[in-house]
Amino acid sequence: MSIADSPSTSTASDSNSAPVSRRDFLRSAGAVAALAGVQTLMPGWIRASGTVAQGALSALEPTRRDGNRVEYDLTIDRTPFEVAGERASAVTMNGTVPGPLIRLQEGEEAVLRYHNALEETSSIHWHGLLIPNQYDGVPEVNYPGVPPGETFEARVPVRQYGTYWYHSHSGVQEQLGQYGPLLIDPAGGPSKEYDRELVVVLSDWTFEDPNQIYANLKKGEEYYNFQKQTVGEFWSDVSEEGFFSTLKDRLSWKRMRMSPTDLQAVRGHTYTYLMNGQAPGANWTGLFEPGERVRLRFINASFATIFDVRVPGLELEVIQASGQNVEPVTTDEFRIGTAERYDVIVEPTEDRAYTVFAESLSRSGYARGTLAPEKGREAPVPEERERPKLTMADMGMMHGDGGEMEETDHTDMDHTDMDHGDDGSMADGMDSMEKGGDESALRPPGTLPTPVRHDPDNDHGPAEAGLPMMTRSRLHEPGVGLGDDGHRVLTYDQLKALDGKDEFRAPDREIELHITGNMERFIWSIDGTEYSDAGPVRIKWGERVRLILVNDTMMNHPMHLHGMFMELENGHGEQAPLLDTITVKPAERVSLLINGDEPGPWFFHCHIIWHMMAGLARVVYVEPPEDADENYHYDPPAQQT
Repeated sequence: MSIADSPSTSTASDSNSAPVSRRDFLRSAGAVAALAGVQTLMPGWIRASGTVAQGALSALEPTRRDGNRVEYDLTIDRTPFEVAGERASAVTMNGTVPGPLIRLQEGEEAVLRYHNALEETSSIHWHGLLIPNQYDGVPEVNYPGVPPGETFEARVPVRQYGTYWYHSHSGVQEQLGQYGPLLIDPAGGPSKEYDRELVVVLSDWTFEDPNQIYANLKKGEEYYNFQKQTVGEFWSDVSEEGFFSTLKDRLSWKRMRMSPTDLQAVRGHTYTYLMNGQAPGANWTGLFEPGERVRLRFINASFATIFDVRVPGLELEVIQASGQNVEPVTTDEFRIGTAERYDVIVEPTEDRAYTVFAESLSRSGYARGTLAPEKGREAPVPEERERPKLTMADMGMMHGDGGEMEETDHTDMDHTDMDHGDDGSMADGMDSMEKGGDESALRPPGTLPTPVRHDPDNDHGPAEAGLPMMTRSRLHEPGVGLGDDGHRVLTYDQLKALDGKDEFRAPDREIELHITGNMERFIWSIDGTEYSDAGPVRIKWGERVRLILVNDTMMNHPMHLHGMFMELENGHGEQAPLLDTITVKPAERVSLLINGDEPGPWFFHCHIIWHMMAGLARVVYVEPPEDADENYHYDPPAQQT
C-alpha cells in the first residue's frame, strides 16, 4: 500500500514538529535510557487516596464530525486507580484504564489529538495503523514526544479496517495504564455476520515501581522466577527418564545458564492480570442473548505477558488476525502474544454463563471475565494447568553421548545452509541474497522455510548465550504448554488471508536477522548488537524484501513492525496472512515479505517491553521517494563496532 498525501503536523508548540537528529539524541542521553524511559516519573506504584477509577471500557464520543472528517481528543494524566481492592496511581487517557474505545471508519480522515497533562514527556503510538510516519508516535524515531502541558495532533487517512489499539511509547507509561482499544469499521459499515460485539482488552498491572522491576531483571533474569524446578521434580523425572538422562538434562541447562522454566521475565506473583481493566475477582461481564453470534475482539495490551485464551463450553471461530480478515478457523483455544489481536465468533445457545479465561504462558495467573445473559451470573473458573517446561528439542537441541549437545533428529528435513552475513551486514540489511524479483524465489504453496544448522563461527558474541544448533519453522506447533490436553489450538500455519492482495510478487532480496539474548545478564539484541549500538535496516523505496527472523533464544518474542504489514509465508502462497506482530518461538525461523512503500523510519522491536528496553529493537528505514517531504528523512547514527 502506498501512503496518501500526508497532511502537515499540527501541534501546540513548534518543538513538537522540529526535526531531531537521532545521532544527537544518542550522544546526549543514550538510546537505552530513552527506550527504558528512565525519566522522572511521579511514582505510579504509590498507593493513592481520594476518588478512584475502577477498570472500565467506554466508547469515546467524537469531539467533532465534519463530512468525512472525524476528530477525537484524549487527555493523558495521572488518576487514582483501584485494582483488586488496592489503590494506586495510573497513567490514564480521559481518566480510565484502559483508555476509551476509539471507533473509526475506513475511508474517512481521522484527527487524533492528545493533550499531555503529565509532568513528563508522553506519546501515543497507534499500533497497527498505516499512518504517515511523523504521526507514528515513537520518541526520537518519529518525533521528540509531547512535552508536559502541550498537545499533538495526528491526521490520519484511514486506509484499513479491523481491531487495533494505542499506547504510550514513553518510558514505562504503558505499564502504568496508558493503553486503549481502537476499532475501524470497513467501508460501507460493519459486517452483519454477527449480532453483538464485545471488546476484550487483556493487560498486566503491577504495584511495584516498573523501573525497579527492570533494575532487578538486570541484576538477574531469574529475579521474578518463583517457578523453578524442585528436588521433587528431579526425582519425578528420574522415575520417568532414568537417572543419567535426567542428570544430563539438568547439567545441559546449567551449562547454558538457563532454566527450562524461563518462560516469562515477570509473572503472576508480581502482576495482576486484567480484563478490560478489572482483576479476576471483579468479574468483567459481557452480555448476550442465547442464540446470538457474538464477536469477541481480543487485544493483548499487556506490557510483557503472553496469554492462552479459551471460553470453556464454546467453540471459537477465528475471523481476524492483526486486524485483517482470515478464512474462518474453528478452534478451542489460541495463544495471543503481547500486542497481537484476534477476533473470534462464539455462539452461546444456552441460557447460562460462560467463563472467558486468559491464562498466562507461565501458568502463574490469569485474567478472567464472563459472558452471560444478565449481570451477576458466573461460570466455573477452570483450574490452572501445570506450568510448562522447555525441552532441549524446543531449543533445537537434544542430549548426545557424554552430555554433549547434538542437533535434534530431523531426518525428514532438508538441512541446506543459508547465506548469512556478519553482524554489521545484518544490522544494516545490505549483505543479502539478491533475488531480482524472479518468481521462482516465491515459496510454492504448501512449503515452509527449511531447517538450518547454525553456523558455529557466528555466535554473535557475548550478547548471545545458549545458541541452538538447529532452527526451523514451527508455525504448525501450538507452542510450549499447549496441545496435550485434547484442546484444538490455533496455529500460525492455519491462518489464510480472506481478502485478495493488490499484488503478490517475488522478493528483490533477503535480509536475515537473529534474535539474540544473554538470559543471565538480561541482555537482548538483534544479531548480538543492542539497539543503542545498531544502525538501521535499510529498504529502498518500492523494494520487496523477504525478512527472515531467527530466534536464537529460549523465549518467545512477539516482534512488531510499525507502520507496515508483513506477509507471513506460512505455506498459503498469495493467501499469506498480513500481520503487524508475530510471536517467534524458541529456535524458530520465520519468513515474512515486506513492501517498501511506507516511507520513513519505523520502529521494529520485541513487544515484551522489558526485552525492548534491554535492546531488542531496530529501526527499519524505508528510503523515501525523491519528492517526499522532510518528515520522512532520518539521520541515523553511524554503525558502531
